[in-house]
Amino acid sequence: MLARLSIRDIVLIERLDIEFASGLAVLTGETGAGKSILLDAFALALGGRGDAGLVRHGAEQGQVTATFEVPSNHPAAIILRDNGLDDAGEMILRRVQLADGRTRAFINDQSISIQTLKAVGAALVEIHGQHDERALVDAATHRRLLDAFAGLDKDVAALEALWAERRTARTALDAHRVGMERAAREADYLRHASDELKKLAPKDGEETSLAERRTAMMQGEKIAGDLRDAQEAVSGNHSPIAALAAAVRRLERRAGNSPTLVEPAVKAIDTAINALEEADQHLTAALIAADFDPSELERIEERLFALRAAARKYSTPVDGLAALAAKYAADVALIDAGAGQLQQLEQAAADADKRYDAAAAKLSAARTKAAEKLNKAVNAELAPLKLERAKFMTQVDADETVPGPQGIDRVEFWVQTNPGTRPGPMMKVASGGELSRFLLALKVVLSDRGSAPTLVFDEIDTGVGGAVADAIGARLSRLAAKVQVMAVTHAPQVAARADQHLLISKAALDKGKRVATRVNALADDHRREEIARMLAGAEITAEARAAADRLLRAAAV
Repeated sequence: MLARLSIRDIVLIERLDIEFASGLAVLTGETGAGKSILLDAFALALGGRGDAGLVRHGAEQGQVTATFEVPSNHPAAIILRDNGLDDAGEMILRRVQLADGRTRAFINDQSISIQTLKAVGAALVEIHGQHDERALVDAATHRRLLDAFAGLDKDVAALEALWAERRTARTALDAHRVGMERAAREADYLRHASDELKKLAPKDGEETSLAERRTAMMQGEKIAGDLRDAQEAVSGNHSPIAALAAAVRRLERRAGNSPTLVEPAVKAIDTAINALEEADQHLTAALIAADFDPSELERIEERLFALRAAARKYSTPVDGLAALAAKYAADVALIDAGAGQLQQLEQAAADADKRYDAAAAKLSAARTKAAEKLNKAVNAELAPLKLERAKFMTQVDADETVPGPQGIDRVEFWVQTNPGTRPGPMMKVASGGELSRFLLALKVVLSDRGSAPTLVFDEIDTGVGGAVADAIGARLSRLAAKVQVMAVTHAPQVAARADQHLLISKAALDKGKRVATRVNALADDHRREEIARMLAGAEITAEARAAADRLLRAAAV
């Protein structure tokens, strides 16, 4: 519910802080005192359209802050979590209106978009008046309200899941049909291309590996002669290894006579022999690596030529040939096996249609049954509101040719204002005053289902008085037992039933040079005086005060 409303520098309001409680709060005051300004400011905090004209003259910006107490499972809290915003504790909506027309929006001091603010505001508050159509003009809203009244939300969610399954099945079927049609148009070309690429059998990365092998082979051919010459020098007929080995053997025979002279030389010669043998091993390995079969080089060059020719023919890089071959093979397979798969997909789509159709028909029947109960409940509220000759009716028109996620029904609230007149959509048939009372009757019936936690009624009692105004007050009071209700009213019968009475007035400032709007919470005596003013006008009489007392006593019963 709304806990606090703070307004700074909006039109005639310089500084205003209002604490709200649960139940019914009424706002009264003389015409022009600023009731509309207050509602405009509140609407701004909820995501309403900004306007530079809202900023108080001489101020650079205006600001409205609305603080709500919201349970963690409320739709508004879910919207915050979905947008990555903090939803702990109170929910503080703040809107800054700059004098240049720009606005900024915040929730819990985190900057957010106007769209997010508007979504959260719509989940928290509904503002209704004679000319406010937001809650009633959209038939989708009527369907949602009927579903909430009947407790069909889980059934609707289940149907939405079936709709998603149906759409997925149809998408797969349509894609398969398109693929088959395309493949059939190109069947001959596809078969030829698939066979050709299958025979070629290209592999990913094959061009690179072949080119590297060819380069290595061609380079090896150039240096093979030098490698053989080097090996001949190291280990061939003129190799020094044999002479060095013989010299070592002779020295070793003399080592016993003079070891200090012989051993260093023997050791150095052994090292030289080992180094030459190691060089011989490396040269042998190099010659083996450089050696190749000329026919292998020819095969590599022919393979590269074939791959590159195919790439040019099919306008794709060589490395893309393997993927293209797979695609053509899949297309040919689609032609060959597509009929069987098509039959399977058609059956899956038909099964999804059948499940959806059955659930949609069941939901439609439940809505039709619930519509009768809703009509009965709303019509029971009309007579005391001086609409005893009117009739409320919920039109549920099922059309299986236009299914949707929420079913096959178009739900719309209709009314007949007098016997013998033609019924029609409530927004078109009912006058302003009638529309307000129809709306109130609906809200009383739907108070604990499909309603925002805070409802604002802007002068819905305009043009009525006496028993009708009292009936409006009684229904607002009943409604306030389940949700928080705020009502801007000129009817003393409505004001008498309030749990909280706020008086809106203008105060002269700077010796009458300017005025500012004030809001005061009225205690018992002041409340009686305001209700007496509403009854009598400018001059409050003893009779008006007595009548105010009677209204307050009657409302307290």
